[in-house]
Amino acid sequence: MQLWVGLGNPGPGYAMNRHNVGFMVADTLADVYNFSPIQKKFLGWTQDGRIGGTRVILLKPATFMNESGRSVGEALRFYKLGTDALTVFHDELDLAPFKVKVKQGGGTAGHNGLRSIDQHLGADFRRVRLGIGHPGHKDRVTGYVLGNYAKTELDPLADMLGAVSAEAEWLAKGDDARFMSDVAVRLAGH
Repeated sequence: MQLWVGLGNPGPGYAMNRHNVGFMVADTLADVYNFSPIQKKFLGWTQDGRIGGTRVILLKPATFMNESGRSVGEALRFYKLGTDALTVFHDELDLAPFKVKVKQGGGTAGHNGLRSIDQHLGADFRRVRLGIGHPGHKDRVTGYVLGNYAKTELDPLADMLGAVSAEAEWLAKGDDARFMSDVAVRLAGH
């Protein structure tokens, strides 16, 4: 069993923020793989299903980004899973928009959701980094990540969400390299 966490902020005002792309991935995966209806637990929303042969619990923490670790920690403890079973989907300023990279462990690069999980559980978990690009100056970062995707970005966003979902079985199998290359090939076709 694996726990896959999409990071975001709860509430309709945040729904289309770049910072909420982790939530968007969780919703897309739940849709594509016909996960169970949403349940409220672990200070968030969970859905249960299978991706390939692997049982996956999807979790969207409802704690706001900077408390995500509380929700993730509760879920891991409940299912008696270690961080080796944890995958976190999050927005990444240091990647070009709509690029997707997987990384095991590492720093938090100023991401409050990652920082919270790190504080609660340590840094050794798998991250799926979803590129949003950088606004160019650090003073503009907050407004940018909490800003909505532009109209011109909606098609590439949908393509990225589709590619991540289509290749998710490689993630479930632990073949991160194959996942990344197949996602890149799909996105190059657009």
